[in-house]
Amino acid sequence: MVVKINENYLKLKSSYLFVEVARREREFIDNNPDADIIKMGIGDVTKPLVPSVIKAFKDAVDEMGNADTFMGYGPEQGYDFLAQAIAKDYEKYGVNLDTSEIFISDGSKCDTGNIQEIFGIDNKIAITDPVYTVYVDTNVMAGRTGDMKDGMYEGLTYLKCNSENGFIPQLPDEVVDIIYLCYPNNPTGTTLTKDQLKVFVDYAKENKAIILFDAAYEAFITEDNVPHSIYEIEGADEVAIEFKSFSKTAGFTGTRCAYTVVPKKLIAYDNDGNEVEVNPLWNRRQTTKFNGVSYPVQKAAEATLTPEGQKEIQEVIDYYMKNAKVIRDSLTDIGLEVYGGISSPYIWVKTPNDMDSWAFFDLLLNEANVIGTPGSGFGPSGEGYLRLTAFNTLENTKEAMDRISKLEF
Repeated sequence: MVVKINENYLKLKSSYLFVEVARREREFIDNNPDADIIKMGIGDVTKPLVPSVIKAFKDAVDEMGNADTFMGYGPEQGYDFLAQAIAKDYEKYGVNLDTSEIFISDGSKCDTGNIQEIFGIDNKIAITDPVYTVYVDTNVMAGRTGDMKDGMYEGLTYLKCNSENGFIPQLPDEVVDIIYLCYPNNPTGTTLTKDQLKVFVDYAKENKAIILFDAAYEAFITEDNVPHSIYEIEGADEVAIEFKSFSKTAGFTGTRCAYTVVPKKLIAYDNDGNEVEVNPLWNRRQTTKFNGVSYPVQKAAEATLTPEGQKEIQEVIDYYMKNAKVIRDSLTDIGLEVYGGISSPYIWVKTPNDMDSWAFFDLLLNEANVIGTPGSGFGPSGEGYLRLTAFNTLENTKEAMDRISKLEF
């Protein structure tokens, strides 16, 4: 007898996209130690936690140092105080949630990756293309995708998003069971209006499908007709799970806190066609496999939803969106096609002269010392594009645009 591996892992690309970006960055720095690198690739923030969050964080740590207020193991689903604050925040969008529908976690990456565990292996999966790679890779690991051929997995349904269709995905030609949507979109930075999103909700209701809706960037929305939650669409609570995060919104990339909403109305089916509530399944999964988020972090997250916290965080978001405008305007001025960056911190840039994504990445790194993320790493429809983020400092953003403007394409 020998120990056998999960061979689905062998179907994955050799390395995670951002690992390859980091590898090329390290190699360049090793060869050019004096280079002044400006990072606009990985979507990490640069602004520190806001004062109200720091105060709540410190106060909670002090509580942990007092026997009378010390907190031990907490509920895996999250503390009620944070769930109640989240539910109240949803009310401004006309959405009413029960706290038992809200599950606190340490990041949307984990939740969007783990959610597939509660669904059958034979479900047909649809993803937008390009796409946040976690959605794809976790389904590859689970064995739903089949083998890769010509850059696409045979078992996935790809909904192309490109300049030709205005980055608005069309409904799948074949019936699918689970649809991953992320809006504002990562990586393209584009959005869907309520009417455009309603098309997918109606499809899911008609076909008994489920939408996995990643709304991690909703705080950056500036357009009135773009929903902040899929539950603003009537009936979406019957067909959708929503993921949100404090990472980009409140600078929690190193603090780690997010949440997933699993409505009690959401139904899936067993092999005999019997209805099964999805909410208890996710609760069972989390209580078995997840330890919960620490008390101080959840108190810090709660502070982001107070009036003072919201005011402070909006100032940070406005700062990043000013960076996004600088990027959009600067690249447009030199004749490049750009998308996103209006209701999103991501700018999707068409490479010049039909250059491939990695070639454009290398050009920016070697000639301008600016790091982006090659669009091809997000899927076949990402070829010929590059993603830039608005999360650096304003000074660095302006400097990066000045360097790029001096390049010859």
